[in-house]
Amino acid sequence: MQFSDLDLSKTYNYADYLQWKFEERVELIKGKIFKMSPAPGSAHQRISRVILVAIDNFLENKTCEVFSAPFDVRLTRKSKNNQDLVTVVQPDVCVICDPSKIDGSGCLGAPDIVVEILSPGNNRKELQNKYEVYEESGVQEYWIVSPQDKTFLKYTLNDIGTYVPSRLLTIGSEVTTPILPGFVLDLEQVFKDN
Repeated sequence: MQFSDLDLSKTYNYADYLQWKFEERVELIKGKIFKMSPAPGSAHQRISRVILVAIDNFLENKTCEVFSAPFDVRLTRKSKNNQDLVTVVQPDVCVICDPSKIDGSGCLGAPDIVVEILSPGNNRKELQNKYEVYEESGVQEYWIVSPQDKTFLKYTLNDIGTYVPSRLLTIGSEVTTPILPGFVLDLEQVFKDN
């Protein structure tokens, strides 16, 4: 099967996704297929690496784990059955503190933290579609990093299940999170070589 064989007006599930063997990388958001951007540029990869390494170093000997794309995150609504899963995303970086959510296929359920790094052409998908599914599925914090603007925005899930945005952060700011007490991400380091 080729990507061009798919009917993009149809709704698909994780069982379908597992059958696809084409080269294009895709994500499913509420059953709709979204083609992922071409391979990320060097700025995107540097930022991803800095964030991943900072979190990974902090998590040494702790319960939480950090993963980077490609890594399937299957967001659940009603059931964990492959036919019922209609959202499968590959965040740039994610932190999972519940080991029972990690299996041989990736993550089943909402990560605690999801980090998405904007690339030209994916802003609408990241800022609208993924925002909605991350909020609905209970991702505690959704971090959005813009290499072009050198900005960082964090959405935090409140008690009623809706996201509250942080102020826009940039070089000179530090990111902290109650999910990882004691962790500090220096945005000067994140944007240093970009």
